[in-house]
Amino acid sequence: MRVLVTGASGYVGQAVVRQLSQTGHDVVALVHRSVVNVPEGVELRRGDVLDGEGLLAAADGVHAAVHLVSLTRIREAFAHPTLYYRVNLGGTLHVLEALARQAEVTGVKPRLVMASTASVYGTPARQPIDETTPVAPENPYAASKVAAEEAIRWQVATGGLGAVVLRIFNIAGAVGELGDYDDTRIITRAVGVAAGHLPSVEINGDGSATRDFVHVNDVARAMVHALEDATPGRFDVYNVGAIPASVAEIVDTVRAVTGREIRVTHRPANPGETQRSVGDNTLIRERLGWSPQQSTLTEMVRGQWEAELLRRHR
Repeated sequence: MRVLVTGASGYVGQAVVRQLSQTGHDVVALVHRSVVNVPEGVELRRGDVLDGEGLLAAADGVHAAVHLVSLTRIREAFAHPTLYYRVNLGGTLHVLEALARQAEVTGVKPRLVMASTASVYGTPARQPIDETTPVAPENPYAASKVAAEEAIRWQVATGGLGAVVLRIFNIAGAVGELGDYDDTRIITRAVGVAAGHLPSVEINGDGSATRDFVHVNDVARAMVHALEDATPGRFDVYNVGAIPASVAEIVDTVRAVTGREIRVTHRPANPGETQRSVGDNTLIRERLGWSPQQSTLTEMVRGQWEAELLRRHR
């Protein structure tokens, strides 16, 4: 299958490109400005999902897309909500339009997989969170992803597209030698403290707050499973998560893996902060046969630590 991957130069994008290539797909990697190393046989095309006409050209000859481009920082989303809608919804609309145009040319009904977020659920009382949980976005980022999901769902209803939305929990780990450089994420930040270039890990309350984590390579495998199962006229939603871990457990694991002390700054717990947010991945396991292969806390921390050491010595 000839597959366009948007956001191919990003952290998740590089994992998805590698996984698609390894499983025999013909990959077109869409990058904006970045220079990125891709596996042999992968075609690089430059483009921007906000450039509708340019995206039509970039999608020439493809039968499917994995759409990963997204703004994701919640604090920034509150400051710039329209920007988040422009990129997260507007970019998705352009991808849908490009696939529809390709269908007109080739006569082949396309497939689409979009990376969404578990934050669309808000803070539900019922745990673990499954796909029947109503969406209740609490910030512009999550709301923009809900809007993108709905646009896809209505396009699928025309019968001309098969689509899968993956609501992903907290991604961690490394893609080969590439780690996650977003130090607002707890594992990345704790490893950054161990490496000595961040001062401390801030913990709200006693550190028992628990979230769901999944290795980036397991996310990439889920994307491939979803793409291969996508069926014209069908819209599916799956949670992608793997293991629960508390902030305190993460800090302890980083200490154990790195052999370094991790300075911790304790703050009062935020009023109303969810103590536990964990996903139920039963549906994707049963329907697609996916299961996490690398999503242990030790593996995710070790990969990030090794990537951090390599980055610092380049």
